[in-house]
Amino acid sequence: MEIIHIVLGKANPDRLNGVNKVVYNLATEQTKAGKKVQVWGISSDTHHNYPERNFTTVLFQAQVPSYRVNRALKAAIVEHKNAVFHLHGGWIPLFSGLARLFARHRVTFVLTPHGAYNTVAMQRSFWKKKLYFYLFEKTLLQRAHKIHAIGNSEVTGLNGWFPNRKSVLLPYGFDGTPETTIGAKNAAFTVGFVGRLDIHTKGLDLLVEAFARFQRTHPDAQLWIVGDGPGKTQMEQFILEKNVRHVTLWGKKFGREKDELMAQMHVFAHPSRNEGLPTAVLEAAAMGVPTIVTQATNIAEYIKQFGAGVAIPDNHVVELEMALRLVYAKYLKNEAHTYTEGSRQMLKEVFAWPTLVHQYDQLYQ
Repeated sequence: MEIIHIVLGKANPDRLNGVNKVVYNLATEQTKAGKKVQVWGISSDTHHNYPERNFTTVLFQAQVPSYRVNRALKAAIVEHKNAVFHLHGGWIPLFSGLARLFARHRVTFVLTPHGAYNTVAMQRSFWKKKLYFYLFEKTLLQRAHKIHAIGNSEVTGLNGWFPNRKSVLLPYGFDGTPETTIGAKNAAFTVGFVGRLDIHTKGLDLLVEAFARFQRTHPDAQLWIVGDGPGKTQMEQFILEKNVRHVTLWGKKFGREKDELMAQMHVFAHPSRNEGLPTAVLEAAAMGVPTIVTQATNIAEYIKQFGAGVAIPDNHVVELEMALRLVYAKYLKNEAHTYTEGSRQMLKEVFAWPTLVHQYDQLYQ
């Protein structure tokens, strides 16, 4: 059986786009497991400018308007019609056109919306989505062989619009190997975040507010925010308005640079309001850094189960502040190693790719 992943982009792991990173990791692990895998990327730039990989990548020119299917892509699908196609992303006009083409040639395909159908996401631009859903997305879902959900919030959100028995709940995997050796912690107690600077979605306003409260009794504490995005200017203004000190906006960091910063953090906070499954949390866990997450991250139950950090309710500044104080107290008592042990166990039992990659086969059968 041949598996062909289709994604907007080039499945480049050195980008802030989490979907591309996940597709890269999944294709890499499937290839390691002896499966025949290709990744087909749709991009306005078809140069193969990405790191070396163990699977074949084919790039197709994105079309205008975005729902049009590239002629070369049509021909390639017909040529590989016995493969199973795996589409990545939700509310993508191109995928509706692909679904029609798949139906015409009796091609099997599965869909991973990557958090696009979770409860909060479904409410954003509600009426526009409702119209689009009945005109296009519903038919895509009806034609899909399986719908891969990465968290309970997505199963719930989708069932509210499209009750079905196609949904398969599976988390992403993680290899658990940072690119650099874990060094010493920063001298001052450091709270960190890594990701796209989308203030509302990522809950960065909650993080700054909670940190400001924490800093009243721990004036030397630092907040490191690693990443970039449309909310950078707003973020800078918000920090000034709250008069929060010792905040560093590091900008985009990848590979060794990012790992070295994360390893120095005492706690990694990810208070998202809307999420698929944040790989940055797993990266922090791999370094033994305690994590604080909201329920919306779809990883809270695992964090709680294994004692890898602290899980808090969504949109709750006070709970986030209390979680920071709890982790700080663990460090004072030299008990933070319990978080490290829990993190390693969680990655081993829940997120190990060598185990998960075979579970993904149920999507294609």
